[in-house]
Amino acid sequence: MRASVAGAPVSFGVFEMTPEGAETVGPDDLLDVLAEAGYAGVDLGPLGYLGRSSELRERLGRHGLDLAGGWVQLPFSDDDAFENSLPGLHDALRVFAEAAERGPARLPLPTLADDGSARRRAAPGRGATVDPLGEAAWGRLLANTERAAALVRAAGFEPTFHHHAGTFVESPSEIDRFLANVDIGLTLDTGHLFIAGGDPLDAVRRWGDRINHLHLKDVDLAELRRVLATGGGMPEVWTSGSFVAFGEGDIDLVAVMDAVDERGFDGWVVVEQDVLNGPDVAIADFRAARGADQVRNRESLRPWA
Repeated sequence: MRASVAGAPVSFGVFEMTPEGAETVGPDDLLDVLAEAGYAGVDLGPLGYLGRSSELRERLGRHGLDLAGGWVQLPFSDDDAFENSLPGLHDALRVFAEAAERGPARLPLPTLADDGSARRRAAPGRGATVDPLGEAAWGRLLANTERAAALVRAAGFEPTFHHHAGTFVESPSEIDRFLANVDIGLTLDTGHLFIAGGDPLDAVRRWGDRINHLHLKDVDLAELRRVLATGGGMPEVWTSGSFVAFGEGDIDLVAVMDAVDERGFDGWVVVEQDVLNGPDVAIADFRAARGADQVRNRESLRPWA
């Protein structure tokens, strides 16, 4: 396989849902862990976490890591909100361009995702029931995705779209409809697919020719189903420990990676173990546990990359 393996700040509790003011693992400490474990890259995380411009380039260079991608969430089904969000997209693209000035062997992929709705985020995996998207809104979502993809390409990057629990593109049927109507590659997220009732191995067979980015997670399905059955939303999923180190959950890692390999995948495999650290957790202990998981995750992928 010609894939490159990256880690992600979200595996250390650093992402858009990290509570304001929460103590977090610092960027250099995080990159130290990933570099020592043998990762080739890192996902961007929240804008500014890894720095910008020369600070970003120097930090990546110091640790010998490339930028793999980064999350750009946009309200695709609402024309006015989408227009208002475009400055944020352009800002993110500037950061990608700043990182790419290092001349990496593999460019990062701006990872577009729908914003969803509060009702969908509160009922992950059940979006089509609790907040169905009408035909007109679907048309807006598809058209605005195409607009965003064109802006990404104009900036010199290839876009990818992330299906995500709590958004308007989360279930296999919604992903089918989306891919049939847009010209954009798919970020397959094994964990979010489980939430929406999908199967990662079937997903590779079903959408393999469209997958240009992989977010690889292992999931404790018993814990995930417990959280969802009690009415938990995405914050509860992230704090529950549903996303576990490879080998501790229910993903058939060998079968999924073999299937990806058979498709000739040539891109970034981003290891994600979404987690939020609780307020009573000592940051040093949290960092040590997360670091140990990322070493294990990287070693699990050695047969393929």
